[in-house]
Amino acid sequence: MTLAYHPNAAALLTFAVAALLTASVVPVVRRLGLAYGLIDAPDPRKQHTTPMVRLGGIGIVLGFSLALAITWHWGGFAELPPDKDQLIWTTLAGALCFFVIGLADDLFALPPLPRLAGQLLVAMAVWSQGVQIGTIELPFALLGHSEPSLVLPPSLSLLATVIWLVGITNAINWLDGLDGLAAGVSGIAAVGLLSVSFSLHQPAAGLLAAALGGSCLGFLRHNFNPARIFMGDGGSYFLGFALAAISIVGPAKGITSVSLLLPLVILSLPLADMSAVILGRLSQGRSPFYPDRRHLHHRLLRQGVSHRRTVLLIYAFTQWLAALALVLVNAELRFLWLALATSILIAVVVTTRRALQRESS
Repeated sequence: MTLAYHPNAAALLTFAVAALLTASVVPVVRRLGLAYGLIDAPDPRKQHTTPMVRLGGIGIVLGFSLALAITWHWGGFAELPPDKDQLIWTTLAGALCFFVIGLADDLFALPPLPRLAGQLLVAMAVWSQGVQIGTIELPFALLGHSEPSLVLPPSLSLLATVIWLVGITNAINWLDGLDGLAAGVSGIAAVGLLSVSFSLHQPAAGLLAAALGGSCLGFLRHNFNPARIFMGDGGSYFLGFALAAISIVGPAKGITSVSLLLPLVILSLPLADMSAVILGRLSQGRSPFYPDRRHLHHRLLRQGVSHRRTVLLIYAFTQWLAALALVLVNAELRFLWLALATSILIAVVVTTRRALQRESS
């Protein structure tokens, strides 16, 4: 028996295999990194105080890729149209290219502009292979009218796609400042995209999101505070590009009037953080790539919130946004999802506030 007629089973298998493989491979990567001295040294801008291996992204990439290969071998892609099947492998190829750019930065400390140039070139190549924002569904159906579609000309489609892919990638990369933060937020976003994709009948995006969510979970086994390994720029570039591409392959090409909003809602926290940081740097006449401590997690730490509580608070906000996306897509049990996520968010905020009050007193 194959998984061709069981898309939910295919997604579950993909998620589980990705989590197990990533959790198994990461310790091997850590041992090799220590043996060869491939470590990230502490500095005043970073939170860690001891040298850490910064190649955990290798485990994420292997877990993600092998999980998709195993699902394909068991027939999980059999019911996909040929164009959707191609989009899966195009997304994987683009994510691997972004990983290589990040890995080169981890190993050789590349300047910002060559990294950005490489990202732009890969994003344009992926666009040429079909991973593109080509149609925007307008929300007039909410007013009882027909639902028109705005078809973008090739030049605007290319611009929108490149900005989206490169923007999300760097938003996740800049979020990677605390143990478990980028992996956890990416995992929550991936599970949100998984739910939304199947609600919109987009199994290709669902399989990609399942592999990504499982890889993030497996990596968190070794990366949650106190972390034993970092994902590095290679890992964060891979996660960011994969999230951005999945949202294009699936929900951003959905058939509902709110489909374009769904990935924006789920990923709005890292996008807002990146935008605020860039504007703050530009307002002081500095380069957008100038390293500083303006990020949301840095601000929370300065307010006295502990490392773990900062991470959990951002997790809670991301989960709430993912639940809101499920409400927008009219998923089953939507109000239960929203109530559960809101309860978690309130509990984390109240706990954090009480902890701060105890510390101040």
